[in-house]
Amino acid sequence: MFLPLADKFKYMDRKFILILLILLIVVSIVACSPGKNKTAVLWSDRAEFAFYCEQFNAAQDQYKIEMQYYSFPAQQLLTVKNKPDIAAGSWMVNASTKVLFKPLNTFFRKNPVIRNAFYPRLLETGNINGKQYLLPVSFNAPVVIFEQSKGERLSSPFTIDFDEMKNLGKAYNTGSRGVYTRMGFSPAWDDNFLYIIAVLFNVSFREAAPLAWDAAALESAIKYADEWNRDTNAGIQAVEDFSFKYFFTPPAKLAQSGRILFTYMDSDVFFTIAEDERNNLDFRWLGERNIIPLAERSAYIGLVKKGKSPKAANAFLCWFFQTETQHNLLEKSREYRMHESSFGISGGFSALRPVTETVFPRFYPGLLGHMPPEDLLTPANILPANWTELKERVILHYLHDKVRQIDNEEVSPLERRLADWMRIHGEN
Repeated sequence: MFLPLADKFKYMDRKFILILLILLIVVSIVACSPGKNKTAVLWSDRAEFAFYCEQFNAAQDQYKIEMQYYSFPAQQLLTVKNKPDIAAGSWMVNASTKVLFKPLNTFFRKNPVIRNAFYPRLLETGNINGKQYLLPVSFNAPVVIFEQSKGERLSSPFTIDFDEMKNLGKAYNTGSRGVYTRMGFSPAWDDNFLYIIAVLFNVSFREAAPLAWDAAALESAIKYADEWNRDTNAGIQAVEDFSFKYFFTPPAKLAQSGRILFTYMDSDVFFTIAEDERNNLDFRWLGERNIIPLAERSAYIGLVKKGKSPKAANAFLCWFFQTETQHNLLEKSREYRMHESSFGISGGFSALRPVTETVFPRFYPGLLGHMPPEDLLTPANILPANWTELKERVILHYLHDKVRQIDNEEVSPLERRLADWMRIHGEN
């Protein structure tokens, strides 16, 4: 995956600041905790929840929430006896969900307004056999960004598809004999973009034993990416040469300077670019066939079975999923400059429609006229609990190798790579 070192260190610095914030806030929460029955424990991989717990504790004096950080809270729930009252974060929805969490149907009966505020398709992901086990917290979607003046070339103020990127990119190319000084776009610049092509070609990676997908659709997606490089950019070698020569600079800056026409990232990355840089950029939602694919790491929250403080846990959910609460959290985040390293609510757009549609544009003016169309937002499939590592170590490596495959060169099949990876990691 092509990501300049400067971007990696910048991202690490932001995460380090958030982790420090967690430590400071958790210490203050623990110090002020009341009796055991009125204190609920929340596990999360989202640093922002330490701040939300602190705000809840300050807003009332009946209950307290104690936040504990885990990189993979859903997996942690499977391995320990002393479980929390609440779990929130990525990768919560999988085959274990029903075993770990309490149904929330009673919660909705008591709070019908909250139920109606959610994006329906996000809410449906946390529903298993008619019972709501998890509530969506936040989501992100892929955006294609470009220098602001280039927006007049695009056909839609909301979305852009692959063919339009390809055609405009080819017209933008400048060079001779396969040596480019400007390049519109190449899908090989970022392995995650290759994965988005696979998603939008209905490859449909999904949880199975351990993973299933549509092999024919995967071949079609790889063929499309390969033809994109050959027909538009004179082949993968020209793309690699251009990347080696110019991509020591972050892609967003290359787009600003005009060296490239488009670059790709998720919305949480775009909206944490420094504001003075972002003001010179514009964006479109990446979509195909009326689908804008949501990032798999969308955050969900649920009440853990056998929690010791159910009243405190319910009180936190009721408080958190209020439009006024999330408006106040966004205000406080800006006051403490958290928005510079974390986008929106829990690192993404709020799963509450009134918050995303009416509150977010007040804090992110660039969203005016660019709100993601609700009917196009498509949640990811349910994926294995170890999807983060599996995707990074197996799927992306396979896509990377396939688009660089030379004629008659053998590339190990995805099935074999998956089997080898599972064997090494002791999975059956």
